[in-house]
Parts: sequence; C-alpha cells; structure tokens
Amino acid sequence: MSFIDSAKDAAEATGKKIGEAVDDTKERISDKVDEVQADAAVKKAEAERDAVHAKNEHKENLRED
Repeated sequence: MSFIDSAKDAAEATGKKIGEAVDDTKERISDKVDEVQADAAVKKAEAERDAVHAKNEHKENLRED
C-alpha cells in the first residue's frame, strides 16, 4: 500500500467519524427539543388543571354563601 492510499484511507475514516459525530449531535439536539416541548406541555396541562380547580373552588364558595 502506498503512502497516498494510506492517506486516502485515513481521510475517509476521518470523514466518516465526523459524519457520525454530526449525526449524533443532530440527534441529541432533536431529543432535547422533544424533551423541552414535553415539559412545556406538562406545565401547560398543570396550569390548566390548577385554573379549573381554582374556578370550581370559587364557584363552590359562591354556592355556600
């Protein structure tokens, strides 16, 4: 194997590693975005639940008076 072939193989291996690293990074970012969106949905649902609970409690207090 000549020096040029070795250099070519090394360059190809390096390119493959870089490509895999980029794909891994994109996947991690996508996973984090999904996590943040899920957390936001949970917080929204909790806020809606709390608002409904407060509204119902207020209505119940008005009925008692």
